[in-house]
Amino acid sequence: MKRFMLMLVPVILFAETSQLLECNKVFEERKEELTLKLEAIDEARQAYEALKEASELMLKRKEERLLTQERELNTTRRQLDEERQRIEALIAENEKLLKAIQEAKIDKVAKSYSKMQPSAAAQVLEQMDPQDAADILILLKPRSVGRILAKMAPQKASEITTLLQKDSHQAKDLKQEKKSL
Repeated sequence: MKRFMLMLVPVILFAETSQLLECNKVFEERKEELTLKLEAIDEARQAYEALKEASELMLKRKEERLLTQERELNTTRRQLDEERQRIEALIAENEKLLKAIQEAKIDKVAKSYSKMQPSAAAQVLEQMDPQDAADILILLKPRSVGRILAKMAPQKASEITTLLQKDSHQAKDLKQEKKSL
């Protein structure tokens, strides 16, 4: 029996060694597979990092471009606002000049009529539109207006007088504006 055991020990040891060799072989194959997988994961991680950096760089450039465009737009907007204000000021100035020219023109016409004989002025004013005649008469002195209306046909004088009454408030405002200029 001892012999039998002695013979059995190398067989058992050989069997265990062969099993160990097979296990080592399996582990080595598995180790190679895992190494390949780790390399693939590492490559994927590196690709991800590169993509991430490229994306961040692209976003940063876009943000810089947007900021630049925003600054340009703000500058343009300011320039347009300044230009609009300048144009509005010019328009207001032109309107004042136009008003002054119109008033000077009306004053000149009124002075011309005030220098005319009442009968001649009455004949001319009778031929005009009643509103235009009233606009001229309202600028004359009341004494001159009275003399001119006295020389007109009663119906025309009445029509112009009615318009003079309506326009008297406007005329007072106009005269006050002229004095303030």
